Amino acid sequence: MSDRVILAGDIGGTKTHLALCRRSDSGLDRFADKIYRTRDYPSLVTVCTEFLKGAKSPDALCFGVPGPVIGGRSHATNVAWAMEQPALSAAFAGRPVCLMNDLEATAYGVLHLAENETIVLQAGEHHPDANCAVIAAGTGLGEAALIAQDGRYRALASEGGHADFAPRGVDQINLMKFLAAEFGHASYERALSGPGLTNIYQFLKASTPVSEPSWLSDELNSAHDPAAVISQAALANRDARCVQALEMMVAIYGAEAANLALKVLALGGVYLGGGIAPKILPMLQRGGFVSAFNDKGRLGGMLRTIPIRVVLNQDAGLIGAAYSALAMLGE
Repeated sequence: MSDRVILAGDIGGTKTHLALCRRSDSGLDRFADKIYRTRDYPSLVTVCTEFLKGAKSPDALCFGVPGPVIGGRSHATNVAWAMEQPALSAAFAGRPVCLMNDLEATAYGVLHLAENETIVLQAGEHHPDANCAVIAAGTGLGEAALIAQDGRYRALASEGGHADFAPRGVDQINLMKFLAAEFGHASYERALSGPGLTNIYQFLKASTPVSEPSWLSDELNSAHDPAAVISQAALANRDARCVQALEMMVAIYGAEAANLALKVLALGGVYLGGGIAPKILPMLQRGGFVSAFNDKGRLGGMLRTIPIRVVLNQDAGLIGAAYSALAMLGE
């Protein structure tokens, strides 16, 4: 076991998860971790300083952040903190600091997951030393790739969630028109995320004359997270429109996962990260996701050979940041 300590972080608009880790014989020893409400702190330095009280100063720090990292500076989409590598390093005695996109961190994290930390949606075939893809619907939509090179993987971040939504079929075409009218730009994230599920439900509500049940109106009006109400009602089969909304989002999820797989030739596998997939697992397992994934015409046969797995471990991003920090130290 190494005596060098690293600080890893998974930064989000709602919560910030920090952990102190060191290399161990089994891979990673996480000996301290805590979750903070992001909005309760004025900066990343402040929350890290509180977390480190009484602890050994870390030898390296790495943080996954939502949004692009350009020139060592985070352009986080839903975190107000100014985060720059040089300033963070100066705040922690000149230690090396890395900021990376949160899906880049998640991509590195999936490389270290145990078999029981994923669930297979499509077994596919074993393609050793092939690229992989990671797509994660949550508050937003994140996408990344793992590029195989010389027996190792390099994670590549993207902002693919903001690419133009490509509808399939009449209903999705009408959904795209609804999203464009509502937001100006109809991106995949507007349909494939927590808020995206709410957008789909509102589209269906505006498109059909069926009245919304009073119990559902009451729950939606009082909910902090309307998407959770919709998905739970769908999974319990309590409301037909909620079922239709979740089925539509799952189909869009499968199609966009396949788009990403085609763009990076992810024969090594596609991983579904983020907070939504584990919560809607029964719907993902009904077949709509895999059907949409494989429905790519002449390339459908190739897509059927790609393994698809749902990531159950919600700390994959933190794990990826930790291993990246250890790599900065040559461990």
